[in-house]
Amino acid sequence: MRLAQTVSHELGLATMPPPSSVVFVVDDDISVRESLELLIQNEGWQPKTFESAQEFLDYRRALIPSCLVLDLSLPGLNGLELQKRVSVERAEIPIIFITGHGDIPKTVEAMKGGAVEFLTKPFNDEVLLTAIRRALERSRLALAHKIELQELRDRYASLTPREGQVMALVVSGLLNKQVGGELGISEKTVKAHRGQVMQKMKANSVADLVKMAEKLHLTALP
Repeated sequence: MRLAQTVSHELGLATMPPPSSVVFVVDDDISVRESLELLIQNEGWQPKTFESAQEFLDYRRALIPSCLVLDLSLPGLNGLELQKRVSVERAEIPIIFITGHGDIPKTVEAMKGGAVEFLTKPFNDEVLLTAIRRALERSRLALAHKIELQELRDRYASLTPREGQVMALVVSGLLNKQVGGELGISEKTVKAHRGQVMQKMKANSVADLVKMAEKLHLTALP
């Protein structure tokens, strides 16, 4: 819950307390949807069920820890096609496939696409619950990474063009004097810009700044 609240706060979502982790279910069999809904509720998660892939895509999904229990065979957009869409649009939502028929090629394709698990109906409830727990933990980590990266991008965006140039040269390993030579400014001015960079980026050391630059994929002088 704490992470979900942090995600909502950091990404500017509604201030009201968000729901706990959400488990989405997409299956055209109403009996499966109803049984999974009860199972998910009993574990303290919030279930959201859908009859089709398009219905799921049309639903506005909040940025909180979540996963998708997905039937392989669906009318219209099938499970594998939906997996491709989700991996691009919402990669932080791990997928657990369920199917009434074992299909090795499709299983391989699903797992290569990043699926957490591929279960054949009827499956043991505890096996599914274990997969959901693993998927939700993966989602929490992915969202935490997204927040961290967005914070870094915001800090970097707060730098002036000159500060951005100084940061790029400092993380490349140049000393203040060398940075000044590259930019045609005094060493004293470089020190002032460097201090501002460290403060705005909230870096405690040059090593911290280098790690931040790597996460931001800063490889060239602005």
